[in-house]
Amino acid sequence: MDQTDHKTEIKDLSRKQLVDWFADHGIRSFRADQVFKWLYLHQIDDFSQMTDLGKNTRELLTKNFVSQRLSVKDVAISTDKTRKYLFELADGNLVESVLIPEKQHHTLCISSQVGCGQACRFCLTARSGMIRNLTPAEIISQVRDICHATAETPPPTNIVFMGMGEPLANYDNVIQALGVITDSDVGLKFSNRRITLSTAGLASRMPDLGLDTQVNLAVSLNAVDNQTRSRIMPINRKYPLETLIAACRDYPLKNRKKITIEYILMKGVNDSPEAAYALAKLLKPVKAKINLIPYNTYDGSSFESPPEEVILKFQDILIASHYTVMIRRSKGQDILAACGQLRTFRGERSRFSE
Repeated sequence: MDQTDHKTEIKDLSRKQLVDWFADHGIRSFRADQVFKWLYLHQIDDFSQMTDLGKNTRELLTKNFVSQRLSVKDVAISTDKTRKYLFELADGNLVESVLIPEKQHHTLCISSQVGCGQACRFCLTARSGMIRNLTPAEIISQVRDICHATAETPPPTNIVFMGMGEPLANYDNVIQALGVITDSDVGLKFSNRRITLSTAGLASRMPDLGLDTQVNLAVSLNAVDNQTRSRIMPINRKYPLETLIAACRDYPLKNRKKITIEYILMKGVNDSPEAAYALAKLLKPVKAKINLIPYNTYDGSSFESPPEEVILKFQDILIASHYTVMIRRSKGQDILAACGQLRTFRGERSRFSE
C-alpha cells in the first residue's frame, strides 16, 4: 500500500475545516492561513518547506496530509494556440481542462465531473454517462496546476466551469472549490467577476448558487420549445422551459449584471428565424445577454453547424429585439477542445492529437 493512502489530501479541506483541525490539535487558527498561503500563493506541496511553521506542526501535517499534483498525461496544442490538458486522477480516471488564448487575457475551462449525467444529445462528454464527481481538490488543482505550469507565460485570468460535467450536480464540491479559487487573502485570488459557471438547467440549485457565490451564471438553453429541448436535453423533462425561465427571472443579480444565455446553433434543429423570434420573446422576463455558439462537430455526431448566413440572420433578429448578442467561435476544434467536445475516461483511447 502506498504510504500516502491513509493520508488526507489537504486541498480537500476548506479554510474553516483546516482551522477546526488545527484547533482539535491545540494549534492556533492563524496557522491555517499560513498553510493556505504556502499551498496556493507559493505553490508549495512539501510541508517541510513551510518554514514559518514550527517543526512539530510541519511533522504533524506530514503525518496526516498530502498535497499532490494532478498527473499530466498529455498536452495537446491547437493551431490557434489553445492547450488541452489531459489529467489522470488518483483512481485512474481522466479529465480534460482547456487553456484558451484570448486577445486581452487567457481563459481556463475546467471540469467538475468525470463524464456527465445530463445526456445532452449533441455533447461528446455525455456519451459515456456519469462516472463520478470531482473532489474539491481535483477541481482546485486544475486551476492551481495550470497556473503553475504557465508561470513563464501569461497565466489565466478568467475561469469557466464549462468543461466535463454539470457543475450544479456536484454543488457542494464546486462551491468549496470556488471558495479557495476566489479567496483574495490566502487562496488563488481569482475575481468573482472573471468566473462563469455554466449549467444545463438544474433550476432547483440556481437560487442556492445566487446566494452562495458572486460568480457569473451561464445557462445552456439551446431550444425555444419544450418538445425540442427535451429531445436534445433530457434535463428539460424535469425542469421544463417554464421552470427554467422562472429561475432565471428570479436569479439574484447585482446591478448591470446579466445571465448569459448559451444557445448552440444546430442546422435544422433550432436555427430558424422563427426560433430566433421565439427566443427573443422567451427571454423577455430575464436580464440576459446571448452567446450564439455554432455547433462544433465530431466523428459520429448527427448534428451540423448552420451556414454562416443563417447564423448571422439569427443574430440580427435578436439584436433587433434589443439583446446583446455575441457569436462565440470556439477555439481548439482541431484537438477536440471546443465546446461539447471533451471526453476522455479511464480505459478509453485518448483523443489527443499525435
